[in-house]
Amino acid sequence: MRGVLRRLSWGLADQAVTSMVSFVVGIVVARSLGALEFGAFSLAWVTYGVVVNISRGLATDPLAVRFSGVSRALWRPAVASASGMAIAVGLGTGAICVAAGLALGGKPGAAFVALGVVLPALTLQDSWRFAFFTSGQGGKAFISDITWAIALVPLLYLASHRASVTMFVLAWGAAGAFAAVVSGLQAGILPRLFRARLWFTQHRDLSLRYLAENLTISSAYQLRMYGLGAFAGIAAVGTVRGAEMLLGPFFIVLSGVGLVAVPEAARVLRRSVKKLRTFCLLLGGAQATAALIWGLALILLLPHEWGHKLLGEVWNSAEALLLPATLSVMNASFYTGAAAGLRALGVARRSLRAQLWASAAYLVGGVTGGALGGAEGSAWGSACATLVGAIVWWVYLRAGIRERLQAEAQAEALPYVAEVGTDREEMPEMRST
Repeated sequence: MRGVLRRLSWGLADQAVTSMVSFVVGIVVARSLGALEFGAFSLAWVTYGVVVNISRGLATDPLAVRFSGVSRALWRPAVASASGMAIAVGLGTGAICVAAGLALGGKPGAAFVALGVVLPALTLQDSWRFAFFTSGQGGKAFISDITWAIALVPLLYLASHRASVTMFVLAWGAAGAFAAVVSGLQAGILPRLFRARLWFTQHRDLSLRYLAENLTISSAYQLRMYGLGAFAGIAAVGTVRGAEMLLGPFFIVLSGVGLVAVPEAARVLRRSVKKLRTFCLLLGGAQATAALIWGLALILLLPHEWGHKLLGEVWNSAEALLLPATLSVMNASFYTGAAAGLRALGVARRSLRAQLWASAAYLVGGVTGGALGGAEGSAWGSACATLVGAIVWWVYLRAGIRERLQAEAQAEALPYVAEVGTDREEMPEMRST
């Protein structure tokens, strides 16, 4: 239990820094650029989320499943290959972002061009974080993100003097690049870009499904934002993002627990399949409770003046979205617990199906709500959709646990069947004697 709490503490501390970086960057950009340009920045931000999920599906998710807690001799070459895959993803998607930005033009186009330049460094830095957690070195992941946060201070200050979407994206990315270098020095491992193809070949059975799973949820979020922008305008995108930012401190808990959830669920599974369901329920319930407490504190206790000081003009429209945003995070908390259980079981087929259904519901709810009621309608549509998603995830987790129990029961019965079969074969010989 002490080891679990220690690993969980590092996960929470690391995610606290990451969430604070996101929160501070969002606040600075929102106050410096206004709703329209902040909307363009938000589109680049959610695109970064899609790319990171692609990188995790191909690189660090297989690493977490197959190399958590292994010897250093196995971990080091695996990390070198996985980090090389992360760089490859950043290079490929970065080139696409630059091309799309040049074609798009305007402020959104400038944001995408700048994002494409910094993506390889950002995907590499994210891969180091997960590599450290797979080996129980959460402290090194914490140092990596602290480095990012410290480097951001002077870079954001410089960017604010020439405030533009491009300058803020480059400042954020340059700080991430510095943190990636520090992480590599901590690990003492050189990423092997040319091993990316071999890594994919060796782990394609997991990586393709995890890629599809990660891509569906992040793409659903991105498409929801694009759809909201198309139906209600770019400013509505900034409004939704502003409400989500106020829940940022809670994401410290949600994402911090998520960093260690799969390895811990795998440890519980090794002890008892039946205890996995209880673990996932406690995990999701604790996160949902934290989300409710934080959301109610914002709704009931945050003065209007403070909100305006935090978000500027974005606050005027974002305030009404706090309740549905809180409900969305509560519902999502329950299915992150179920997702950890399914990944620990290694049933990528079931987790992919659950993610597809949940993502489809989220996209339909968010876009339909946006078309009918703008930013507020999109927020309520997403809240209803995440409830549907939570139910779907738990149905698939229950099926996965039942399948594992049946497999174990059959495995335990095999020695008995073999023994009985041997006795029956010996009976004629005994009679003849």
